[in-house]
Amino acid sequence: MKPLGVAPQLAAAAYRAADAAPGAGLDAAAGDGQSAGGTGFGAMLQRAVEGAVQVGQQAETQSMQAIAGGGNITEVVTAVAKAQLALQTAVNIRDRVVQAYQQIMSMPI
Repeated sequence: MKPLGVAPQLAAAAYRAADAAPGAGLDAAAGDGQSAGGTGFGAMLQRAVEGAVQVGQQAETQSMQAIAGGGNITEVVTAVAKAQLALQTAVNIRDRVVQAYQQIMSMPI
C-alpha cells in the first residue's frame, strides 16, 4: 500500500489551527463526535464517513437505474469510480490510524 505523503510541518500547522478553533480539539470530539462548531477531529471524521457512504449510495442508485434500462453508462462508471476512490481513501485512513495506534502502544512509558 502506498503511504500517504504528509510533511510534518504541514501536519503540525494543521493541528495547531484545528486546536486553536473554538470548541475544537480531542476533548470536544471525544464525546459524541460533534463539537460546538462541528470543527473537531471527530466531526471531521464523521463527515468524511458520511460522504463516503453517500457516494456509495449514489453509485448503487446509478447502477440500479442502468440495470433497469435507464441511466447513462458514463454516469454509472463515473459514480462507481468515485465510490471506489472514497472506499480506498477510507481504507488508507483506517490503516494509518491503526498504524499510529500501534506505534503509540509500542512506546515505552
